[in-house]
Amino acid sequence: MILPQLYIDDLIKNALLEDINYIDVATDYLLDENQESEAVFVAKAEGILCGADVAMRVFSLLDDSFTYTLYKKDGDLVRNGDLIAEFKGKTVKLLKGERTALNLIQHMSGIATLTNECVKETVGTKATIADTRKTLPGLRSIQKYAVTCGGGRNHRYNLSDCAMLKDNHIDAKGGITPAVKALREKIGHTVKIEVETRTLDEVKEALNAGADIIMLDNMDNETMARAVEIVDGKALLEASGNLTKERLRSVAEIGVDILSIGALTHSVTAFDISMRIKK
Repeated sequence: MILPQLYIDDLIKNALLEDINYIDVATDYLLDENQESEAVFVAKAEGILCGADVAMRVFSLLDDSFTYTLYKKDGDLVRNGDLIAEFKGKTVKLLKGERTALNLIQHMSGIATLTNECVKETVGTKATIADTRKTLPGLRSIQKYAVTCGGGRNHRYNLSDCAMLKDNHIDAKGGITPAVKALREKIGHTVKIEVETRTLDEVKEALNAGADIIMLDNMDNETMARAVEIVDGKALLEASGNLTKERLRSVAEIGVDILSIGALTHSVTAFDISMRIKK
């Protein structure tokens, strides 16, 4: 795991408090608290696994007697029927943690799987697949981690990582040139400036103003191809907006450097994984 355990534990505890509250009226009244069971996680689809350690940590936090064996690790390809993990613990704790553990591993695996599908569309080009800040509140770190497990790269984590001038910044400051100039006078030498552009004239202005990265926002392929010619490698070019999976290959072949896709995190489908308690 490259995620801080402190962050993961806080996230899991908040999720468990939300789900369990103070009692599980089915489990707590039904089963003896000392009963133990063995259970498994099984893949019900084909894709990229992510969040296996996070899911196991859910049960560990609930039950200090919990033990497990992982047969697949984050980043692995899993297929329908594959055994992901086998584990043992107090039955009441396994049942209380089941939904939270599955919610996390299914969501993270869904992101990793979709990212990997997008990455495959760009093979043979210089373009990389990146996420955005369109993440669910409180889940950004695990969502961005899942993107890397799928072979993608992370855009900025937060507003402190990069000075990104979007249309509202530009309009509020009175244009690209004065906005970039004002930033250059104040930001540190390690901070890059990215400028969102909507037209070829704005691309030219951003380039002349000294932008490090130029975003081509919701442009058609013909316009982006012209932008690649204009910039000619003097700045990184990021394509963004309306990048459906069917369109990725054609955009990547234009010669842009980055394809940023908000749907990787804000519209992903959960990957199907089931938990089964052994009889």
